[in-house]
Amino acid sequence: MNPAAGGGKSYKLLGPALDRLRGGGIDVEIANTSASGDATRITREAYGRGIRNFIAVGGDGTSYEVVNGLFPESIGKEPARLGFLPLGTGNSFLRDFSNKGVEYALESILADRARTCDVLRLRHRAGTIYYINLLSLGFSADVATLRARRFAHWGELGYFTSIFLTLARFNRRPFPLRVESQDNFDDRRCLFITFNNSKFTGGTMMIAPNAEVNDGLIEYVRWGPIGRLGLIRNLPGLYDGTHIEHPLAERKGVKRVEFKLDRPVDVMVDGEVLSLHCEELDVLPGALTVVA
Repeated sequence: MNPAAGGGKSYKLLGPALDRLRGGGIDVEIANTSASGDATRITREAYGRGIRNFIAVGGDGTSYEVVNGLFPESIGKEPARLGFLPLGTGNSFLRDFSNKGVEYALESILADRARTCDVLRLRHRAGTIYYINLLSLGFSADVATLRARRFAHWGELGYFTSIFLTLARFNRRPFPLRVESQDNFDDRRCLFITFNNSKFTGGTMMIAPNAEVNDGLIEYVRWGPIGRLGLIRNLPGLYDGTHIEHPLAERKGVKRVEFKLDRPVDVMVDGEVLSLHCEELDVLPGALTVVA
C-alpha cells in the first residue's frame, strides 16, 4: 500500500477495510511503500517467494507499479491475481465494473469475483513497461506532465491550472505510428492519442467507450487537430464517450502498434507520467486475473 495516496487518507481508512477482509476469512500481509518503484520491487520479490494474490491499496499509480512487479516474471507461469482498494483516491480501471469505488472493491475481494484481464506491453528505447488501463500521448499527457512537474502539491487547483496552461499552448503535433492494418506510418497532427485496455481515465472520463479488458485488443483512440473552441464545446463528450463520433476522431481495436518517433515524448500511463522513446506496443491476452 501507498500510505501517502489520497493525501494520506488511504492510511486512515485502511483499518476498517482490513477488519472487513479479515472478518471474511482473508489473511492479509501489509507491505508499505515509501518511494516511487517500491511497489514494483515488493511485488516482484513476493511473486518470487510464491505469493500469487495481491491487493493494490492506493490509486492507479500503485496498481501500475504492482503490475510492473508481476511482469514479465509471470509470463508463461502461474498467473497472479490482483485486487484493488482505492482508499482515499480514484481507480479508473475499476470504473469499468462499478462506480461504487472501495465498497465494490471490498465486495469483489470477499466474494472472490475474479475475471481474466489483458495486459498491454510497451517496448521503449530503454526497456519495457506493462499496464492495464491506458497509455496517452498529446494533450492529456501534457496536462498530467505539467501537473506532476510544477503543480503536484496544488491539489485540484493544480489540475485546472495545468489544463488552462496546456490549452494556452495547445501543441497539436504528430506522433508517427502504424497500427497493424496500415501500410504506412501515420504522421498527421493530432490533439491526443490513447491506447486503452479499459474505458475510463481520470476517474470519470470515458475516453475509450468500446474498450473491453479481456478482448485481446488495444483500443486505439485518436482525436485530430481540433481547435480550442471545438475542444471546449466537445468536452462533455469525453465524459460520456460520444467524442469518438466527432469527425476528427477515430477508433479501432488492434493487436499491435509500431512507433517511429525521433525522440522521447511525455506519456501518461495508468496515472504515472514518464518520458519514453516508444517503439512497439502489443497485448498479452488474459495474462492477469483481476478481482473486480
